[in-house]
Amino acid sequence: MKESKKHTKHTALTKPVGGEYHRNEWALLGAPCSILNQFAEKLATQLNKEMRVGYIDASHEEVKSEHPYSIYYHDKQAFAQIDTHVAFAQKQNRKYFDSLDLLLINGNHFVGDKQIVFINDKKKDSLRRKLDRLTDIRIVLVDSKEQEIYDFLQPFISKDVQLINIEEVKKVVDIISGDSQNYIPLLKGLVLAGGKSQRMGSDKGTIDYHGKSQREYEADMLTGLCEEVFLSFSQNQSDEAVRSYPVIKDTFVGLGPYGAILSAFREHPNYAWLTVACDLPLLNGVALDLLVARRNPSKLATCFHNPETNFPEPLITIWEPRAYPVLLEFLSQGYSCPRKVLINTEVEEIIVDDVDFMVNVNDPQALSAIKEKLKK
Repeated sequence: MKESKKHTKHTALTKPVGGEYHRNEWALLGAPCSILNQFAEKLATQLNKEMRVGYIDASHEEVKSEHPYSIYYHDKQAFAQIDTHVAFAQKQNRKYFDSLDLLLINGNHFVGDKQIVFINDKKKDSLRRKLDRLTDIRIVLVDSKEQEIYDFLQPFISKDVQLINIEEVKKVVDIISGDSQNYIPLLKGLVLAGGKSQRMGSDKGTIDYHGKSQREYEADMLTGLCEEVFLSFSQNQSDEAVRSYPVIKDTFVGLGPYGAILSAFREHPNYAWLTVACDLPLLNGVALDLLVARRNPSKLATCFHNPETNFPEPLITIWEPRAYPVLLEFLSQGYSCPRKVLINTEVEEIIVDDVDFMVNVNDPQALSAIKEKLKK
């Protein structure tokens, strides 16, 4: 009898935190949609003073070719609305909301990762039918002191859940705002040391400018700024001699720094990545401290402006988790240049007077010149 082959599971990947639509999403449910929409508007009006807020809703109108699905978008400068008559595609929804810091959801129509539940008798039976959506109730809203939480809700209510009057919008705003601080990604460091060094003729990461290999020197600088620091190596690069720092090997091969950044996000998609190239002998702690201090988690990335190119400098950059799907999307369109991503997306660009720390050394002539400079 021929033995059947054992089923091989797909590669286990770390999934981004959050729900179906966003890493930081709150569903409002348990009241008529008109009440949910009004309350969401009040929340968004106050919250968008400090973050970008979106609201997802669905139309009750029966339409054939118009737009029963809507995405409402708030930020400090503008309000925009995207309508579509096509239902959201499962597992593809985050692309609509990647630029937001917070997503509010009409929970009568869609499922959200965290919930704000309204006690409203008009929707009592409807709420009872949606108990499978109550996975993490954070707030219960009532419109009078006499209102009590329904018996069928009690098993879903923890002692930490706050009971708040529907008129106390500021209390809800403060809770959401405080919770959102937990969604600012922690920082990991990555020294891009997997290049071929063809012009130099030897591994640029092993060059000693400061009493140790440049890749270790830079990794040491990142240590005080990041939760964990890694060296990025190519697949065919030996890491046997590396003892000081863990290594992330390229899983997006043949793409240079672009592939290294994607490979890091594949390993840890819920972190922001401070990436530096290993051929920056004048890189210093002052520049890195400034980069971290000026970091804007609401943008795709934080980087320096390079006056020599008049473009963002991709070799010293903080990439937020929201950059991961964008990098993949650019790659799907045939682009593998980190600078092109920075130019064509919304980033925090830092302008400085002294830009010597951006000088990269790629050939023996530049190496000799920079070593002479460092002797002075």
